[in-house]
Amino acid sequence: MPLSLLLSGLWCRRWQLLSIMAVLWIGGATLILLTPRAHVAQSVVAPAETTSFAVSTLLSPSPFAPAGLLDTRPSGNFAVYLGALRSPEAATMLTRDTSIAEALTRRRMAGLGGALRALLGADRPADADDVLDWLTRNLAVTQSLASVTWTIEIAQQDPALALDMLRRLHGFAEAKVRADLAEQAGRRVAALERRIARENDVFLRNSLYELLAQQQRAGLVVAADESVAARVVSAPMVEARPSLPNRPLLMALLAVAVPVAVLLAAAALLLMRFNPVRAVVAAAAPPPARQRQEPAMMPAGLPDRPPPPIPPPRGIGEC
Repeated sequence: MPLSLLLSGLWCRRWQLLSIMAVLWIGGATLILLTPRAHVAQSVVAPAETTSFAVSTLLSPSPFAPAGLLDTRPSGNFAVYLGALRSPEAATMLTRDTSIAEALTRRRMAGLGGALRALLGADRPADADDVLDWLTRNLAVTQSLASVTWTIEIAQQDPALALDMLRRLHGFAEAKVRADLAEQAGRRVAALERRIARENDVFLRNSLYELLAQQQRAGLVVAADESVAARVVSAPMVEARPSLPNRPLLMALLAVAVPVAVLLAAAALLLMRFNPVRAVVAAAAPPPARQRQEPAMMPAGLPDRPPPPIPPPRGIGEC
């Protein structure tokens, strides 16, 4: 199909396309305006292995041995910290210590979806699995491109609840890393003490005493240091005004996406309806001759004027 014919067909249907664009944009804008907005609680942290006199400096003989110079993935205790933020244990803790489950239940029962669930008998209170699914979708962890800091954000309609959850998540993840390190050091100390009690060789006992001192020092450091996995650069704070979703940006994107989608759909329909055989026949047919003007008064006895010829069907590019 020639491009000129396609553009001509779109131009002939411009008013219908503009009406469809207006209806779609108004519907999308209404949906955006009716969507409830959420407050964002934010905190900035940094890996403890890369800041100040970190715990890993005392625990490992070579703490700064990265896998590759271009590898920007988190490692060490900080990787465990980030993984614990979205763990099922964290969701269970939030369900037990905060009101996020009640908030999710109220949101699920509101609106048309809640009425439909009640009609089908599928309404139930939110549990830890629902909280884990919500936490996976609403907790954002973003690495800074200019430094070693990481930004942790959580979005919720209730600003106090969002701030409380962010604080609890940070404390839970830090406590988990600390408990794992302390348990590991305690097991090693107990194993070394049992081995020393059975060892009779003086030289081996001296080596075992050195290992025991190292593990005891590790346990002491873990118990004394406040930042084992993540050092808090900016304390958790919540914004005063809700910012999600970004309504001006979504409406601007809608104003660009709707015309493009409508024009592409209209062009696809015109291409599917295009008949190349009829277009070739219509282009080769001579134009209809203009009828000769007859006098206003016809003489008596002459036959009536024949009816005008029926025009051919309008093509895709004709208005």
